[in-house]
Amino acid sequence: MERYLITAALPYVNNVPHIGNIVGSHLPADVFARYCRLKQRETLFIGGTDEHGSPAEIAAEKAGISPKELCDTFYDVHKNIYDWFELSYDNFSRTSKPLHHEMTRDFFLALQKNGFISEQEVFLPYCPKDKRFLADRFVEGTCPRCGYEQARGDQCEKCSALLSPSELAKPYCVLCKTAPEIRKTKHLFLNLDSLQPQLQDWVEKNRHWKPHVRNLALGWLQEGLKKRGITRDLKWGVKVPVKDYEDKVFYVWFDAPIGYISSTREWILENDDLEGKEEFEFRKWWTLGAGKDTKLFHFIGKDNIPFHTIFFPGMLMGGKQYLLPFQVAGYQFLNYEGGKISKSKGHGVFCETLVEKEKELGVPADVWRFFLILKLPEVRDTDFTWKEFQSRVNTELVGNACNFVHRVATFLANNKQGTVPKPKKLEKEDEEMLEKMDAYAQMVDTLYDAVDLVAALQKTLELSAEGNRYFQAAEVWKNKERQDAVLYVSARLCNVLSILLTPITPQLSSRIRRVFGFSESVAWVGVGDRELESKGVKPEILLQPLDDERLEELMRWSTQVGQVEQRIGKHKAQKDG
Repeated sequence: MERYLITAALPYVNNVPHIGNIVGSHLPADVFARYCRLKQRETLFIGGTDEHGSPAEIAAEKAGISPKELCDTFYDVHKNIYDWFELSYDNFSRTSKPLHHEMTRDFFLALQKNGFISEQEVFLPYCPKDKRFLADRFVEGTCPRCGYEQARGDQCEKCSALLSPSELAKPYCVLCKTAPEIRKTKHLFLNLDSLQPQLQDWVEKNRHWKPHVRNLALGWLQEGLKKRGITRDLKWGVKVPVKDYEDKVFYVWFDAPIGYISSTREWILENDDLEGKEEFEFRKWWTLGAGKDTKLFHFIGKDNIPFHTIFFPGMLMGGKQYLLPFQVAGYQFLNYEGGKISKSKGHGVFCETLVEKEKELGVPADVWRFFLILKLPEVRDTDFTWKEFQSRVNTELVGNACNFVHRVATFLANNKQGTVPKPKKLEKEDEEMLEKMDAYAQMVDTLYDAVDLVAALQKTLELSAEGNRYFQAAEVWKNKERQDAVLYVSARLCNVLSILLTPITPQLSSRIRRVFGFSESVAWVGVGDRELESKGVKPEILLQPLDDERLEELMRWSTQVGQVEQRIGKHKAQKDG
């Protein structure tokens, strides 16, 4: 039996998640994990927060608190938001945990033992005012590729070019704005050049990857891989277990993907049902040989594609014990009203207020899950607009799917005492509708399996629209002879829709099943089964249309992210007091 190990990119905990963060990895990974569970596959959905490196250290220094205080604060913020979005992680860990530090050092020592680690003298920026070498994100300047004037020392946000601080024009220290000096020091490197032949062969064989992911990986290989630095001059991170490197830590992009492995190990160790079987369980999920039936899926944003198709697989190959990714689902960016999402400009939808305002404004997580999957940037950047959000929620989710379910349930309650009839005879159009249901279910199944999530949702909505047309054309309120057959087929369709929608709108799907008295135990097996068990139909309004007044309130609140700053201020006051 195949196993599915699913990961979403580990988010930095130096800011509040916005909808672009959610749609860029967490949500599609969760949708796929839920689908796999519906298919009764052995599934493990792993994640966690990325707490090391310069982003957290810079944010902490600017806030006047320790990196640990900052990470503790933001971990709670992230976890609360992901729980609200119904992200069904089996384990959501932290890279600051001792287990992760231990496993990162062991991973490094294996690479070193296998001959894939080297030491080099390098020239790096040094801030004479702060008296420290500056890791990449402690330096900003002008991008040599596109001219963007606030490019970071590791990557340009505008053109996504991977950089080093020495490539930036007009560089400056992000903490004090001083122009850095260039001084000589030593660092450790991963010998990716030695791994290029293996990586080249592996990437070329992965023809099932999406073209933009595979082409980006092949582009890196065509340029020729170079040794990649894996240590940094930082205070916060995993300490390097090598003499003369005691004051350095591992580069965050070395230790972060190992978080997938340590989070899995943590889940196993904390699972009482696996006591005494820990090593067997770990091997079957991650190691070569024992894990031959495991498929590893990464869900990431486009800026992380090189790390998950080249660098992390290179690390895994160098360690010579871990399985390689089967699929790398790399997504483009979700923009906001024609521009990039920006916290400093208050331009975007920041998720903390969505949680806080749900009860007041009546916009649950499923509404966001629905729309964000429709806007999932699978092959190109997409744009969030409030006008489209309101229109598609009202017409496609409420007006199409929810309306069909409500019409059928209400008619059954008012005319059939809340019971689903068993017809004596089905006409040609009834049989055709049942066949159409089966065909659509098979199409949606295929699309989910291929991680074509937008198309899977669109086909589900098409099926719902077919149901509306079928119910309307039958005119059961006039034609009593046709009532039993049409209501039976329509109830069947509501059952099928509840299953097809489960990966995307789990709470809504559960409510549909409750309305019809269907079993809460849902599996993809039997989607086309025409036997239908109902404990009694009790109609309820599933979702209300999003009116202009509530939309305006949502727009006003969603750009506000001040609460976290207040929490950080509280930490600082406690420290100073």
